[in-house]
Amino acid sequence: MTDRLASLLAHFSISAKTFHAGALCGINSMTGSDGLGQLHLIRQGEVKVMHGSKLVVHINEPSLLLYAQPLARRFLTDKTKGAEFVCADLSFEGGKANPVRAALPAFVCLPLSSLRDSKPVLDLLFAEAAGTNCGRQKMLDSLFEVLLIQILRELMEHHLVQSGMLAGMGHPRLRRALVAMHDQPKRDWSLHDLAVEAGMSRTSFANTFRDVVGVTPVQYLQNWRVGLVQKLLVEGHSMRQIADEVGYSSEAVLSRAFRTQTGTSPREWRKNHEDSCIVLQS
Repeated sequence: MTDRLASLLAHFSISAKTFHAGALCGINSMTGSDGLGQLHLIRQGEVKVMHGSKLVVHINEPSLLLYAQPLARRFLTDKTKGAEFVCADLSFEGGKANPVRAALPAFVCLPLSSLRDSKPVLDLLFAEAAGTNCGRQKMLDSLFEVLLIQILRELMEHHLVQSGMLAGMGHPRLRRALVAMHDQPKRDWSLHDLAVEAGMSRTSFANTFRDVVGVTPVQYLQNWRVGLVQKLLVEGHSMRQIADEVGYSSEAVLSRAFRTQTGTSPREWRKNHEDSCIVLQS
């Protein structure tokens, strides 16, 4: 089977930075940093997860909580015993343009028992979190990154995301067309070509794609290309290089597609991005 995540993660990596390992007692409020997601592993203990005044889940078995976007929440645990957490920030390359981040639900809660293939990784991660071995931080960060890939597999294989790119990647036929677009953004894809990749009739493919992914195949390809353009702009590539890399026949065609998608020109977008980075770093 074609590797559905290879191109996505090659273009838009996700890195983890562990920031807590130990008990959380009583009431703990978190918002997350702008631009970062968070992954919380609950090894043991009872936890009530509140979003605002709403109880969204009551955890009483080892579980994980994944927040792809910053979201205010509170963890309510026993004041004395607490609950054992290991937590990491998630940095999505490309920020809002990262297609994995955009495709993830705002909140995911899974029992660790459902991640059967992840047991060796979880065992090692918890052992590292409890220890003081040299290289501990790097080990934990790397193990969180491995675990995140396994979570993405779980979401796709068991159809736990009902719409969007990850839902399409879980579809036995649509996944082929999505991977083809990810692997070959330069190609002048027609609806017929993509339907052939999926092994479907053109009408059936177009309707199924729209129903599952939420946009037309043409719009999805446009979104993917513009996301790549944004990433390359941040990396400092020239407009001519980007047009050739992503599959636009000229800088003018690239600029028109980019403005249609984002409401601004590539150069204006890059300047706004650079200005926002200066503000964040000052």
